[in-house]
Amino acid sequence: MKTYMVGGAVRDELLGLDVRDRDWVVVGATPEQMLAQGFTQVGSDFPVFLHPKTREEYALARTERKQGHGYHGFSVYSAPDVTLEEDLQRRDLTINAMARSEQGELTDPFNGKKDLEARQLRHVSDAFREDPLRILRTARFAARFEPLGFRVCPETMELMRAMVAEGEVAHLVPERVWQEVQRALHEHAPATFFRVLRECGALDVLIPELVPETQFHAAMSALECVHAAQGATAERFAALCCALDDATCTVRAKALKAPNDCQQLARLLVTFMPVIQQLNPVQPDAGILLSLLEKADLWRRPERFAQLIRTLECALAPSDQQLLTCIGKAADAASGVNPQALIKEGFTGKELGDAIRSERLSRIAQALSSTPD
Repeated sequence: MKTYMVGGAVRDELLGLDVRDRDWVVVGATPEQMLAQGFTQVGSDFPVFLHPKTREEYALARTERKQGHGYHGFSVYSAPDVTLEEDLQRRDLTINAMARSEQGELTDPFNGKKDLEARQLRHVSDAFREDPLRILRTARFAARFEPLGFRVCPETMELMRAMVAEGEVAHLVPERVWQEVQRALHEHAPATFFRVLRECGALDVLIPELVPETQFHAAMSALECVHAAQGATAERFAALCCALDDATCTVRAKALKAPNDCQQLARLLVTFMPVIQQLNPVQPDAGILLSLLEKADLWRRPERFAQLIRTLECALAPSDQQLLTCIGKAADAASGVNPQALIKEGFTGKELGDAIRSERLSRIAQALSSTPD
């Protein structure tokens, strides 16, 4: 029974990066032996155990065989006779297929260290094509390590194109796709994730509306801007959707199973943008601005409104930016209305609602009239 640190921990250690999570593979052991040593079993599809003290994951060495489509189409074999090399061979990229023994010895049967030095993302074997999720993982690693100079090697890019042509990507479940997209949105170069998917053809299957050059350029520009501003996930996803219309945005966000906050902010963004672009920049219509504020539910959701404005700053063309100043003035002016004061004046029910709206409209018009040309 031998234990090895594997995967990302070995990779990041060799790159000189901080190692946050460590995963382990145990060769030559049975589940009964692990349980006898105090480990707790957590894996249902294959034996994974938590260390009794560190709570780090220890997996028994295993092999996988393709039996169907998609991420779950595998049969797993785990037994004491599975070797370390066989376990490493089932992994996606060579840089993730290295192991270090407890004595510090590096096992690198697929030249992962060489690819680290060459800044290459290369598949371990042709078994890569059995799991379409690996296309998204490779794109995500490209987004993570792009600042270090990493690129997907030509052979792996060609293999990913072949996998897309074979229809494997269409079998990915939306929850897994969203998981990878969400993680990619927060990588060091998130736009690289979508560029790699576009290059191999996977974007045509997953988010086909972004494939045309105009839409893709607009989305990547907005995403890079939001990333630089350290925006939240909802802001990043909304930026990704900025070149879509409302109907398309709604359908795609639901298809990706994006969380509600991401869907709502994206829809607000694509609803706001065409209205803002048609406003008179010198004297925008107070009624239209108030309607936008109401649609954004400003007074009940001020935090989301702030996210919307930050994302609009990244998504709108420079020529439309001054209109955001008008929206900000309108929001400040309308927020100054005190419903309690109107209630004390005797307004109730529908009349109260009409009075609040009338006062907000009046204050917006006054604020805009004082805005210098």
